[in-house]
Amino acid sequence: MNPAAPASFARSFETPHAMLDLPGGRLAYYRFGAGPDLFAIHGWPLHAATFRGMLPRLTRSYTVHLVDLPGTGHTRWATPGGLRANLAALRGALDHLGLRRFALLAHDSGGMFARELAADDPRVAALVLMGTEIPGHHGWQLAAYVAAARIPGAHRLFGAALQVRAMRHSALGFGGCFRDPAYSDGEFGELFVRPLATPAVMLGQLGLLRNFDPKALDGLAAVHARIRAPTLCVWGERDPFFPVEKARAMLPQFAGGATLAVVPGARLFVHEDHADAAAALAAPFLEEKLCVEGAREVA
Repeated sequence: MNPAAPASFARSFETPHAMLDLPGGRLAYYRFGAGPDLFAIHGWPLHAATFRGMLPRLTRSYTVHLVDLPGTGHTRWATPGGLRANLAALRGALDHLGLRRFALLAHDSGGMFARELAADDPRVAALVLMGTEIPGHHGWQLAAYVAAARIPGAHRLFGAALQVRAMRHSALGFGGCFRDPAYSDGEFGELFVRPLATPAVMLGQLGLLRNFDPKALDGLAAVHARIRAPTLCVWGERDPFFPVEKARAMLPQFAGGATLAVVPGARLFVHEDHADAAAALAAPFLEEKLCVEGAREVA
């Protein structure tokens, strides 16, 4: 493993720090920093490196654990990614690492998994959700992605289409993810877009969509009622996928209490082009819930 915390983290994800051998395959694992444990879960269609911008701030105080979910990054998994497969992989990783008390940080579809993990688990001391699914909200973008993913040969069409600037900047590309769609042309494009041109990579990413059950969205309110850990929702003010007004309306559902912090001008990928702002909001919340309250429990 490589616990170092370099100033720039992008290249630190070129090679996993370890491969976790689990029943379903080999999960790529990364670890940075020192301190209380924070487990980060990426969304679709990304991999663990998406948190690279938040790591400089977070690794000052926490040991940050990250994995590439099944079908993404360097992970090698026997079955296509899906809610059950990803949850099994994440639970296996947490058990393998032996974490006794930790916080969860998750974005987009990773927030679905994080909430399931946090429900009824006393080890989870805090939960940070960023731009993620909302109970009862069935956005047109998700419906379009799921329908298109099930078209034969979609992995080849999607991957090739996203290499075209106009498509990449569109509402069905990454146009709704960043304040400026051109963000997807730089480092983000090298890390996440260019690899999608490889059919095998795109096929792995589409596994989550092809196995997606919309009913899972409607069941989230019941999951929230089982989460005892305090929750912070960090949202982009202009998120077109998961409207901030609906995010605010779901806060009373969380049994452990939840608060909302809004990043002005940000859209869906608030942790990418507003990484400093997202980390600045998450850090004090984690300090209070994970560090201060943990010290009180020990005392």
